[in-house]
Amino acid sequence: MKDLLNRIRKPTRVSISRKILYSTLVLVFGIILGIVSKALDETASNLLPSFLQMLDLRNFFSHMGIWIFLAVLISLYSKSPIRAAINVFLFFVGMVSSYYIYTIKIAGFFPKSYMMIWVTMTFISPIMASICWYAKGKGSVALFISSIIVTFISRQAFAFGLWYFDITNILELILWIATILVLYQSPKQIIKVVGIGVALFFLTSQMDLFWGIL
Repeated sequence: MKDLLNRIRKPTRVSISRKILYSTLVLVFGIILGIVSKALDETASNLLPSFLQMLDLRNFFSHMGIWIFLAVLISLYSKSPIRAAINVFLFFVGMVSSYYIYTIKIAGFFPKSYMMIWVTMTFISPIMASICWYAKGKGSVALFISSIIVTFISRQAFAFGLWYFDITNILELILWIATILVLYQSPKQIIKVVGIGVALFFLTSQMDLFWGIL
């Protein structure tokens, strides 16, 4: 099994000191984003600078697209699937912890049911991250994983129905483009990835799957 996985993508060795440094930075990054996200959520939109009001960052950070993208980014640029699992887990631990500590201690309420969704996602994230790491590899497995990532991001960026097709938010569209750039390895590969990913998006757009609860 190890040889099979290594043929898809081979891990890169890194020193322990660098592992600790990278993981610490990811954790801190998650903590900062959790605080910023909640602070924006608690701030009336008319009190924000005009350019932030225009970008609608409050709603942007409340959607899954940005968190999926950041988790994928951290995963892909980790040095191994194990490092991807650790780093993405720490990112979500930092983000979810700081967000809900802020919510409880400063905002003064305790959204237990919604919090449990994010806690569950945090504990699932290492498995998903270790799988996503192979998206930057070779062969049909990497191609399929990349396509699934595009499908997830497409679900956030676009709304599709029998008589309509809309872009949900300009920032979500930017994330969709950024995801394609991150997954790019060759023109032929990315055409297949986007083609399969978008086809899956259209096929599943009316299904209430996992992301339907988010």
